[in-house]
Amino acid sequence: MNKNVIQFFDKMQNIDRRYIYIVVALSIIIPLLIPFNSPTFVTKPTEDIYKKIDSFAGDETKAILMSFTHDASTMPELFPMEVSVLRHCFERDIKVFTICWLPAAAPLVDYALNTAREDFDVQSGVDYCNFGYKPYVLRLPIMLGMGDDIAKAVETDSQGRKVENLEIMKNIKNYDDMNLVVDFAASGSALQWVTYARARFGANIAAGVTAVMVADNYPYLQTGQLMGMFRGLKGAAEYEKLVDVFAAYESEDYPNGRPFSKEIIKETSVPITGDTVPYKYKKARIGMNAQSVAHIMMIVFILLGNIGYFITKKKEL
Repeated sequence: MNKNVIQFFDKMQNIDRRYIYIVVALSIIIPLLIPFNSPTFVTKPTEDIYKKIDSFAGDETKAILMSFTHDASTMPELFPMEVSVLRHCFERDIKVFTICWLPAAAPLVDYALNTAREDFDVQSGVDYCNFGYKPYVLRLPIMLGMGDDIAKAVETDSQGRKVENLEIMKNIKNYDDMNLVVDFAASGSALQWVTYARARFGANIAAGVTAVMVADNYPYLQTGQLMGMFRGLKGAAEYEKLVDVFAAYESEDYPNGRPFSKEIIKETSVPITGDTVPYKYKKARIGMNAQSVAHIMMIVFILLGNIGYFITKKKEL
């Protein structure tokens, strides 16, 4: 083997690990500071959620419920999903309800709503309703109660208003009307919605989960018990793109967005740089850039380390 090659791998085997940490850190920091437009390929589990939510556009008799079952530790993956769904609903005039089961999740619901509604003329109690924090021990009674009467299962919203008196409740009574629940969690909590809301009342259930929880939820996706799933930061990036390509798309022909089309997804590239998309609406795609570059660098180091190891062993023989 070439002497220079052997010397190179000898040096790589003895390199100070601090240099490796610096390279990995830079591979994360630089894409975050200088975003680039890497392709985002949309997968069916995300696509199905988009199409279901968009089918409610402008329909006063339909709504969705967003369930927040996580704290700030999993925000990097779940928060972009939540903002994208809220943005989709506000763009397409879709009624949306939010609820959380952990005290630590209450400010996250407010943060997501405040982030998404900044660019829209939407009103609490009319276009959206935040049920607020409900103790986890009441989760099952509320899930089942919503199947009969939402206003009785959740009597007041986060502002203390009687839910039954809110304008948003017009034509909305139970899961027949609030016909999609999206559970955002760092656990398998979507299974409870499947077990009670879907099995008992036939509600459509979707999940937004962290990457490590995807495998646990796949069986329910494959059986159709989950009609769709956001899978970690990748799923959030996919939904961001769908909203920008369709719901947020404006032209003379389609002033309020355009119909979903797989052909348009393939042909359309949505830039994440410049002013085309506000930074707060492209965090998942920027995060995916950093994640991708970091993973590539780690793979390179693993390959170099293994090649160097075997070359060193061969030399010793």
